[in-house]
Amino acid sequence: MLIKEIKKQFPNLMIKENESLSFYTYTKTGGPADILVFPKTAEEVKDVVMWVKEEDLPLTVIGKASNLIVKDGGINGVVMILTEMKQIKVENKKMSVQSGARLIDASYAAYESELTGLEFACGIPGSIGGAVYMNAGAYDGEVSEIIESVTVLTREGELKTFDNQDLEFSYRHSRIQEIQDIVLEVVFQLKKGHSADIKERMDELTLLRESKQPLEYPSCGSVFKRPTGYFTGKLIQEAGLQGKIWGGAQVSMKHAGFIVNINHATATDYIELIHHIQTVIFEKNSVRLEAEVRIIGEERFVQKTT
Repeated sequence: MLIKEIKKQFPNLMIKENESLSFYTYTKTGGPADILVFPKTAEEVKDVVMWVKEEDLPLTVIGKASNLIVKDGGINGVVMILTEMKQIKVENKKMSVQSGARLIDASYAAYESELTGLEFACGIPGSIGGAVYMNAGAYDGEVSEIIESVTVLTREGELKTFDNQDLEFSYRHSRIQEIQDIVLEVVFQLKKGHSADIKERMDELTLLRESKQPLEYPSCGSVFKRPTGYFTGKLIQEAGLQGKIWGGAQVSMKHAGFIVNINHATATDYIELIHHIQTVIFEKNSVRLEAEVRIIGEERFVQKTT
């Protein structure tokens, strides 16, 4: 059995078998992972990567799963969750953060060190690694504006460090999406600020977020990228789709750019509702809405009866 082999190979690693990923995704949906591992160090990440490569198994790496939909069939092979790698270090105006740390926690660590530049991230629930992957941003700020360097592990087990310009950042995109290297650590270059000013801005953004976003329900955050020249929420509202229910999923009544889990939704409910919204918006406005949320995994196999 594969599970016995990996447990024997890594006796000190937290390993789970056939674990539902709905326990980890922010939508509270998703099928099982064949094998789920939680490395705590870069060395453990590398050891697992090399073992998986040697065994010729598929490897999927995720962080906080806040902007992720895992299909109901789950994920084959090994899934690596990096949330145990969450160390944050501040030295002068630089902050080194491991990839599994929450972006929210990094923003508060900056505030406590009287460093400014991360205030915009005080309400983004994702991990540092995920933030690099998709160039996360909010309220006119993006992580690409403050990243100095990123240390990654290639799928071949090689450590590399990329400078900001190497990562080809653009709106909700970084080069990591193409090369699929595993983000281990990020160095942010921040500026000295005043605690009171930083706290005031963070409180302002927190209040704004709480007043406009449906935080009372599970969701994957903003579902679609903003199309050039349009506001996604307004397009969805004008198309009469706000409040649309599909299975257990609903286009949020509070913010039409969100889809919330109101009644034991499945990943399939989410995905079908996303496709429905895209179809309607294109038919009405000739605008193609591109999903910001990342969708991965296998379709659920349903045995047909005769």
